[in-house]
Amino acid sequence: MLYLPTPLLTKEGRQDGKGRGNLMRIRGLWRLKRAGRWVRNRFVHKGVILVYHSVVECPTDPPLLRVTPRHFAEHLEVLTRSYQPMRLNQLGEALHSGSIPPGAVVLTFDDGYADNLHHAKPLLERFDVPATVFVTAGCLGRMREFCWDELDRLLLQPGILPATLRLNINGSNYQWELSEAVQYSEEDVGRFRGWSVLEKNDPGPRQRLYRALWKLLRPLREGDQRQVLDDLLAWSGAESIVRPTHRALSPAELLHLAEGELIEVGAHTVTHPILSQLSATEQRVEIQRGKTHLEEILGRPVTSFAYPFGGRSEYTAETVAIVRDTGFSVACSTVEDVVWRGSNGFQLPRISVQDWDGEVFSRWLWGWLRG
Repeated sequence: MLYLPTPLLTKEGRQDGKGRGNLMRIRGLWRLKRAGRWVRNRFVHKGVILVYHSVVECPTDPPLLRVTPRHFAEHLEVLTRSYQPMRLNQLGEALHSGSIPPGAVVLTFDDGYADNLHHAKPLLERFDVPATVFVTAGCLGRMREFCWDELDRLLLQPGILPATLRLNINGSNYQWELSEAVQYSEEDVGRFRGWSVLEKNDPGPRQRLYRALWKLLRPLREGDQRQVLDDLLAWSGAESIVRPTHRALSPAELLHLAEGELIEVGAHTVTHPILSQLSATEQRVEIQRGKTHLEEILGRPVTSFAYPFGGRSEYTAETVAIVRDTGFSVACSTVEDVVWRGSNGFQLPRISVQDWDGEVFSRWLWGWLRG
């Protein structure tokens, strides 16, 4: 504790101006010292956790979840040349001991896409970089695409759709008009290839419809989401198929993914809900059953967890307590920040990677770790 001397007093027992000034200066120096320690710990003892989803070539990527294999290889080259890739549990231990090594970087993948095995793992092995893959247990082997991908397949791929869409979602009726976008060609796909939900403007009715439907579907429970998607399938006349580029891992592929010492499998609930919108009992079921199902397949403990979607509003303090009580040792959010000595090991921040080439990725990562 910093010793603060007694201020000078006048005969009347009050602080004189000089005493008050000395006291204020001492207190100011004390605050500066504390702030200096915080800044030093915050910006010197820090690392980052990167979040990827899918490593594959795709013509469209509205949610910005995909990185091409070529760019992923360039990212790994940057990491092995200039940084210190480490395992998530190693970072957790370093955080606990207060000694995060310089240039610490952890790779994570969310959801459990099959390309994590077929495209990402061979590159991780080539560069000897460890990673954690957070798997949505209920999607293993399922012959449906993830909700956001099925919207992309139905709305943003070439084809002809009816001019008017009417849906009832959670008891509310909605109607959209496609007008000039009823017909959608390969040229249209190429022209709007770079569009994503992060764009402020939508170039056409199909993109507006994707954004509107994703906003409505995102907070729904899985059964309600599937009902809406089934209605969309019936409206569009499309087949219920799973594209090879968008499918989830099968249980057998999960076992192959976990073979060796390089890749850890973590849990990501059963159905990928927004946990903050569920009751405590429902959250516990999602979190516990997701963990148990993966452990039954793998025959080993699953000790890491990632909150679905993972923003500040998408899980609560109660969620964190349930994750801790379920037996996980570390948990990740998607709140974008560095990991430093003051980070909470059950709310670790992560930063999302986009499909950048190696040069852009290098500058971007340097900004986070050295900025």
